[in-house]
Amino acid sequence: MRALLNICLMLVLLLRGYSIISPDKHGINNNPAKAKSAAKSGRYTVDEIMSIRIYSQFKINTFIFSPAQGSYILYGDGKPVDRIDNTNALKIGLYGNDSIEVHMVDARLGKFKTLKLVAQESERSFKLRLVAPDKKPRYYQGELSVTVENKLLRVINFTRLDDYIAGVSEAEAGKHSHAEFYKVQAILARTYALGHIHKHAEEGYNLCDQVHCQVFYGITNDLVILDAVKQTRGQVVVDEDLQLITAVFHSNSGGQTVNSEDVWGANTSYLRSITDSFSLKMPNARWQRKMATEDWLSYLKLRYNYPVDDSAARNYALNFKQESRRTYLEYTGVKIPLKNVRTDFQLKSTFFSITNQGDSLLFSGKGFGHGIGMCQEGAMCMTKCGYTYKQVLNFYYQKVVLLDIKEMAFFKEN
Repeated sequence: MRALLNICLMLVLLLRGYSIISPDKHGINNNPAKAKSAAKSGRYTVDEIMSIRIYSQFKINTFIFSPAQGSYILYGDGKPVDRIDNTNALKIGLYGNDSIEVHMVDARLGKFKTLKLVAQESERSFKLRLVAPDKKPRYYQGELSVTVENKLLRVINFTRLDDYIAGVSEAEAGKHSHAEFYKVQAILARTYALGHIHKHAEEGYNLCDQVHCQVFYGITNDLVILDAVKQTRGQVVVDEDLQLITAVFHSNSGGQTVNSEDVWGANTSYLRSITDSFSLKMPNARWQRKMATEDWLSYLKLRYNYPVDDSAARNYALNFKQESRRTYLEYTGVKIPLKNVRTDFQLKSTFFSITNQGDSLLFSGKGFGHGIGMCQEGAMCMTKCGYTYKQVLNFYYQKVVLLDIKEMAFFKEN
């Protein structure tokens, strides 16, 4: 009976002029193994389809799907179930521990193990609103798949590379910045996405939508950002060996960026410490934090066996200074990684000095973030001063080359 209903549905859709496209042939089953192979060979395309796990930080039980532009065919367990357009909406929810139940306003469409929503037009977008947990709606382009993982819904958005890059550029850099800055942000987002395209391959998708990969909240309608992505279409940053760089950035350097090995232990030719005067008058250039003196000394003694009972060592720790960035607080052979101090006390940066105020200490810091790669606020300042996106990239990343994706593949093959 189910097979007969599927055949009838396909005939009805064909008579109405809709093509029935297999979800596997439409890009919705983006192959992570293929993506991993592409990452090694450098054979990317400007129209790469990215699979992004969305709402990845939430425990999803129920959400509403509704087309915003174009129409979609709902596939349940690989078979067509119904056509959905902007006059319809689907309520998709967890059923038991391992299944998905789908409802329209006036009908239950069934219970399935997997769902795929495949677009029937090239221009397509949809709205998602989480019901459990209750969240504001977001808009996405492309297509959608839903499965059950660990008794929760797992939702994957399949979207074109530059549609994804535009959304990332807004989520990572905000609105109302200079057009030239968004070109920088778009190129770095594209470079990171392609360089890490297999990051979640074992889980069946490319990237997640949080800081573990790149923040992504769906569609942006900001025309400046969209134009910046269009004008830099296909452009990526590579190192001297024509490998995509690790395109990291942070909010504010505090006047000096960091060598990659000082934070990660891995030395790279392009992530070198530089003096960055462009960041100094920006909002996150400076910060302060008070801490009880005994809390600081107890931390040093208990975690690192620092000799707090030695008066000279104690005085050094209570009056630690950084005129330029250091990697460690170091005294008589005891090395305390400042990156650990930042993490343990949730400080804005490792670039701080300490003033002893008796029972309390004043941490006076510079910058915000890990300090590696591009300083976003510094880059904003540079573009406002008239520097081009190419000049910004070459300032923050050393010995790099800006290439088109096609050029990258050509040079690697030759």
